[in-house]
Amino acid sequence: MLTREQIAMRVAREMRDGYYVNLGIGIPTLVANYIPKGMQVMLQSENGLLGMGPFPTEEEVDADMINAGKQTVTAITGASIFDSAQSFAMIRGGHVDLTVLGAFEVDVMGNIASWMVPGKLVKGMGGAMDLVAGAENIVVTMTHASKTGESKLLPKCTLPLTGAGCIKKVVTDLAYVEIRDGKFWLIERAPGVSVDEIVKLTAGEMVVPEVVPEMSF
Repeated sequence: MLTREQIAMRVAREMRDGYYVNLGIGIPTLVANYIPKGMQVMLQSENGLLGMGPFPTEEEVDADMINAGKQTVTAITGASIFDSAQSFAMIRGGHVDLTVLGAFEVDVMGNIASWMVPGKLVKGMGGAMDLVAGAENIVVTMTHASKTGESKLLPKCTLPLTGAGCIKKVVTDLAYVEIRDGKFWLIERAPGVSVDEIVKLTAGEMVVPEVVPEMSF
């Protein structure tokens, strides 16, 4: 299975030169460390920072420089700091080229549930609903199954939705999957993971091509 860092490395391959990218909380924040060399990407945080750099070293830590998850970050040359109202105007206006989010569940119709777990106290969904509504290109990062072995790639989400019909790409610890025509399409598999293992842990209908290459890092 892929580590959190390897999931982030695979997602970083979806970046393109000149992209404005929002990274959600959790695994998505790690993507900042794996932007391909020579590629210029502006990372946006909904708390009001455009131009995030990699996580800081011990010497670089500035307690006032944080991302939306309250983790300390760095800022690249040319970064801009502004209030969250301006940040959400950028998100809602469709000015973010790629959004990377975590999720609890994704289904074959491209629905995503990412903000509520029954029985647990939650403060709200934060900016997730705005992010999935304002972006055409969204990549979800998640584990393929729960700790008890229950699939998170479902025929229909069981948790309250964050967004409907908005997800097309998912990178899990087992595979890279695309969502098309009401089905999961297996595009790549994690090194050492068999197609049968992935299909077994995918509750929603999955299309498997004749050849499924392993991810390369």
